[in-house]
Amino acid sequence: MKVLHVEAGKHYYGGARQVAYIVEGLARRGVSNVLACPPGAGIAAACAGHAQVVEMTMGGDADAGMALRLARLIRVERPDIVHLHSRRGADLWGGIAAKLTGTRCVLSRRVDNPEPRWLVALKYRLYDHVITISEGIREVLLSEGLAPQRVSCVRSAVDAAPYLQPVDAAAFRREFGLPENARVIGVVAQLIARKGHRYVIEAMTALRASHPDVRVIFFGQGPLREELEGEVAERGLTEVIRFAGFRTDLPRWLGGLDILAHPADMEGLGVSLLQASAAAVPIVTSRAGGLPEAVADGVSGLLIPPGDVAALTAALARLLDDAGLRRRLGEAGRARILAEFSVDAMVEGNLAVYRRLLSHN
Repeated sequence: MKVLHVEAGKHYYGGARQVAYIVEGLARRGVSNVLACPPGAGIAAACAGHAQVVEMTMGGDADAGMALRLARLIRVERPDIVHLHSRRGADLWGGIAAKLTGTRCVLSRRVDNPEPRWLVALKYRLYDHVITISEGIREVLLSEGLAPQRVSCVRSAVDAAPYLQPVDAAAFRREFGLPENARVIGVVAQLIARKGHRYVIEAMTALRASHPDVRVIFFGQGPLREELEGEVAERGLTEVIRFAGFRTDLPRWLGGLDILAHPADMEGLGVSLLQASAAAVPIVTSRAGGLPEAVADGVSGLLIPPGDVAALTAALARLLDDAGLRRRLGEAGRARILAEFSVDAMVEGNLAVYRRLLSHN
């Protein structure tokens, strides 16, 4: 079997990392992989040993030439399956390229934002099958008219091994300039509006008096950094909330957190939550999208209504004030990740979809 994977993201964030897991897992199972990605994309190096990497211009939704470039690549490589892993034009133009060449096409859908029924009816004709990374996303597509037999859920995975090692607490505090007695809340997400950083800032405004030892670290980069830093300064929280940027060494430090907060308004599944659970960190997150699948309420974390700052504040306070509860949720979260979110299960799930499609030829 030969699969052409199309990933248009330039940065090696959660979605691209999932693609790399799939490509490596398929290669180990004897599948031949070709990866199309933009020049300089972070995923290229990650997949170089497991796929033929073809870098090409990917200019987004307005780049109609992407369809022709991908069609040429398909005609040269003759894959059995084209697997589209991202948006930014890869979904639309990749689907058209597959149609032009008569090649089976699979779309991975990682976001839970709704689309108009007319668009779903039109756009999803391009794909032989859709794989969602959570049941929440699958339900969105079914509600918009996609036939149940054309969409499967294969959840995102996490390689738990790097997160199982204990973190040196003193080294963690030195690395991020934290007081010795600090309890630490982390947010691991792009600095974009839907991830809910502002809710955390509001919650800390309320908690700082009762919990003066608490510190917050925002891990990630994005267009809202300057704006968020300004709000932190305006509220007098500069000593409380730190901006750590995008860290490639996150597995080394994630287990140093006391709590992971992820009050997102929308989320497909939330890979950073799976990573935090693997590191035995308890989580506070929203009942939005696939997040209730990533975090079991009362088992591995606490769920709150999206956008509810009072509920976020209360949940954080509850965990901060109960070390035993933090420990129990963290341990249960790790056990759940090891049992239910393995990379092997995700690879086998994708491979099963490919095999079903090819058996219908």
